[in-house]
Amino acid sequence: MIENVEFRFEGGRAGVLLIHGLTGTPAEMRLVGKGLSRAGFSVYGMQLAGHCGSVEDLLKTGWQDWYASVEAAAEKFRHEVDHLFVAGLSMGAVLSLKLAAERPEWIKGVGVYGATFRYDGWATPWYNRLSFLLPLIGKFGIGKHRMVHENEPYGIRDERLRAQVAGLMLGGNSAAAGLPGNPWPSLAEMYNMAKVVRRDLPRVQAPCLVAHALEDDIASVANARLVEEGVSGPVEMLMLKDSYHMITIDRERRLLTERSAEFFGRVADTYKPAARAAA
Repeated sequence: MIENVEFRFEGGRAGVLLIHGLTGTPAEMRLVGKGLSRAGFSVYGMQLAGHCGSVEDLLKTGWQDWYASVEAAAEKFRHEVDHLFVAGLSMGAVLSLKLAAERPEWIKGVGVYGATFRYDGWATPWYNRLSFLLPLIGKFGIGKHRMVHENEPYGIRDERLRAQVAGLMLGGNSAAAGLPGNPWPSLAEMYNMAKVVRRDLPRVQAPCLVAHALEDDIASVANARLVEEGVSGPVEMLMLKDSYHMITIDRERRLLTERSAEFFGRVADTYKPAARAAA
């Protein structure tokens, strides 16, 4: 059964919609959300369709369902704030870019955290790097019940935190720490979406803060460079030196939060004079 673990933090009239990654949970965005709330933002940590339940729950959904849940959350949240920002981790970053491309009139800025168009980090086994072939394999109905299991270091450099998250994940608490791996069909869906979003990157005109770990174990910095070179809007880069993939919970989460709050605040300020003039 899917457990609803979305969170909301009340703040000012600028809001940030936070999106977790594939097989993940809103919990991986909570610390950043709390920091943004303390900085004066309203925050909505949404839950992707099919997530925070069983593998079977996830397999009932595809990338269009995941994106539809993002757009529905943004549609609800945007009426509560004057300026809407979106930020996501891993596949959530790709979904954030998708929302900015599809709804440019809604989104004032994007936080792109550990963008994952392809699993090519240093800890990814060589055979997992062939997972981009999964969409082709899926057409023939192969591997419906196969899973690419998570492995050390689980995207986390901090050893104590890694042990805690691994214990929850491997213990079956998907609402708290996500599933212990990525089902082949879901990975195929992710790659199909990544192909679409990569093609549509020039449609992203909103300013982007692109944050990525230099030693990302799951998705190499090449993923961040795709965004930097592909979007049409202005880009600020934040390369993190003491984190792995899960930068929203790892050692430099406070730096990420501070830079995000500063970035979103600066963008929101550019709209304030126009708003006063209209009044």
